[in-house]
Formats: sequence, structure tokens, C-alpha cells
Amino acid sequence: MRLTPGPARDIDLAEVDLFDLDLYSHGDPHPIWDVMREKAPLHHQVLPDGREFWSVTRFEDVHRVLADHREFTSERGTVPTHLGTDDEAAGVLMTSTDPPRHTEVRRPLGSKLTARAVKAWEDKIRGTIVRFLEPALDGEVFDLAEKALLLPAMVTGPLLGIPEKDWENLVQLTAMVTAPSDRHFLVGHEAATLAISHHELVTYVREWARSRRATGDEDDSLLHHLMSVRPGGKPLTDEEIALDGYSILLGANVTTPHTVSGTVQALVERPEQYAKAQADPSLIPNLVEEGLRWTSAACNFMRYAVDDVEIGGGTIPARGAVVAWIGSANRDAAQFPDPHTFDITRANAKRQAAFGFGPHFCIGAPLARMTLRIFFEELLQRFDSIELAGEPEHLRSYFIAGMTHLPIVAQKRQTP
Repeated sequence: MRLTPGPARDIDLAEVDLFDLDLYSHGDPHPIWDVMREKAPLHHQVLPDGREFWSVTRFEDVHRVLADHREFTSERGTVPTHLGTDDEAAGVLMTSTDPPRHTEVRRPLGSKLTARAVKAWEDKIRGTIVRFLEPALDGEVFDLAEKALLLPAMVTGPLLGIPEKDWENLVQLTAMVTAPSDRHFLVGHEAATLAISHHELVTYVREWARSRRATGDEDDSLLHHLMSVRPGGKPLTDEEIALDGYSILLGANVTTPHTVSGTVQALVERPEQYAKAQADPSLIPNLVEEGLRWTSAACNFMRYAVDDVEIGGGTIPARGAVVAWIGSANRDAAQFPDPHTFDITRANAKRQAAFGFGPHFCIGAPLARMTLRIFFEELLQRFDSIELAGEPEHLRSYFIAGMTHLPIVAQKRQTP
């Protein structure tokens, strides 16, 4: 998906297909979202197979849909790939569960992922990122998007309690879940790709939990901590641990790589912004927030209306599916003046919606923010300049906005 939109054009919203994968792999949805925010903030689409959904694109409406679980439930599925078929794991899988159960499972995990808690990992994460960037120092072509797919596993694998030998396979599986039609991850056809990846990820966590129970091994990892969670006073079963662990693996792996590559692309295309951040490292935390806004790697989330709901000048009927477009909310001029300009000094960049809102606000946000901050600190310190060495290749997904290839050549910064 292009992050810098092309020129405005005439758009017939009656002909728009927001599930057209070509729109994201080779097209440009931003002009469409611009028109939707202005003319149809509540947009209804019926797919050729009869499935239907409503879309909200304005920042305030996206906030309302994601923040209010009493009006918009997560317990029938939260990603568009589930549209038309209720999520079988709803009510158990953390991402497809509403409070109070969601809160009972999430709160003890969240205590290990606060900004204060993850601070202890800063030195290890910095060492990981330095090793990650090292191959780019030789001045050869470095495919940042391809390499960055493994970066979250390198950072979070030890935190989760996952051995290094399993990282690459789990990254591949999580990518299959979120982009099952992309040629890099497709296995046969989309349905098969989703079924295989779901089964293998759940099986991996289930066997991990059974092995830990059998051996009695204990550690301070996040997955092990999940085994001690007791919603409603009862411990999670191995199947519940498997499903919640699956949810954690997806959250850990799928967005950070695309925030990294998309933000680097924005800096490459705007060398004055790169120079500004390099000259003033105090801007890096705001660079991270603007990068999160700009890339909106988690492009959307889905909910279902509990009852008839008036929103965006229209009505979503009870049980109607509604897709909240994060990528559009983060370009809403009512919140972000001149929204299609990448500006690392933007005053309110931290209002970005990339982590969602409400009960399902990204539990790993403090870790993601710290990882991205360290990444750009090290990048700017080590590289004098970065240039594209080929055309970016965009992910074929309407759920995750990202890239599969971003070839770059970096010039090593000379120390005085």
C-alpha cells in the first residue's frame, strides 16, 4: 500500500471494493479514504458472495468503535478474514473476547509489559538491533523489509520464552495468518494458508505448555506467566493457553517490521527529515509516533454491533460487521493537520491510533515504542544516509499495511 498518496481523483464510492487485495499490493487506498471521510463516513459494502460490512473512517468514529465493547463486541471475530464466519475461538482467544474475561486474562500479562517493566530489557534489545543493522554497514544492498520480518522475534523471543531455533518458522506462520494471499506466504490457496498457519501456531503453543507442565520447568517468560493466569478463579486449560499464546505471537510479530520499513522509506524519501532527526536525537521519540501514524501497520480491526447503532451519519444494524480503518483515522485532517505530510516534529503525533483504543489497546505498546526508539537511535547514529536500491514491494493484505521488499543501500556514518 502506498504510504504517500497520489493525486486526488474522482472516486465513485458505489464502485469501491475495500477488500480488493490489488488496492493494497499495487494501489492507493488513501484517496478513497479521503473521500469516504468527507462524503460517506459510514460506508456500506456488499461483497459478491453476499457478505456485507460497514466501514468507519473518521478518527472519532474509529475511536468509538474500538473503545466501546458494549456497543461493538469483539466476540465474533476482530479481523476481516473472519467476515461471514464467527470466530470459533471467540470468548477464549484474547483478541476475540470482551471484558470481563478479557480484562482478567490481560491484566496480569500487562503487568509484565508496562514501560517500567520492559525498561529492564533495553540493553538486550539494543544489542539485538546493533547486530541486526551490522550487515547493512558494508554498503551492499540490504533488503530491510525482508530482514525486518525476523526482528520482532529477535527482540521478543527471549521475553516470550521461545527458543531461537523456532523463531523463523513462527514468523513465517504469523505472516501467513495476516497475509494469506501474498505470494511469499501462500500455501496452495488462501483458505489452506489460514488453516495451516492457525493449526501449527496453536499446536506449537499447546505443546509448549504441555512440555512445561510435564517437566515442571519455570521461568519468567510471558508464555509461562500465561500458565498462572486464573480468570474467574480457574487456571487456563492447555487449549486456552494455546489460543491466548497464539494471540500473543501474532501481536508480537506482525506490525513492528512494517512500521520499521515504512518509516525508513519515509525518511529516505525525505532526506531533510532524516537530517533533522540525526541532528537532534531528542526528536526520535516523536519520529517513532509519526512513523506509527504514517505506516498504520495494523490497517484495520473489525467489530460487530451489539444493537442498532447510529454512527457516522447512518445506522449499523444489530449484528452488523463494522471495519474500523486505522489507516484512514491516522490521516484524518480533523485530528492531524496536513495529514499526508510526514513530519517528525508534528505536535500531536502521539494521538495516533496505531495501537488501537479501549480494552484491546495493544498490550505490547510500551515494548514496541522502546524497540522502535532504539532502532532509530542506532540507525541514525550509524548511517550517514540511506538510499533506495530498488522498488518497494507491498504486502498483499487488506489487514496489514506493509512491505515484503525494501532494498536499501546505507552509507556508514564517519565518526569525527
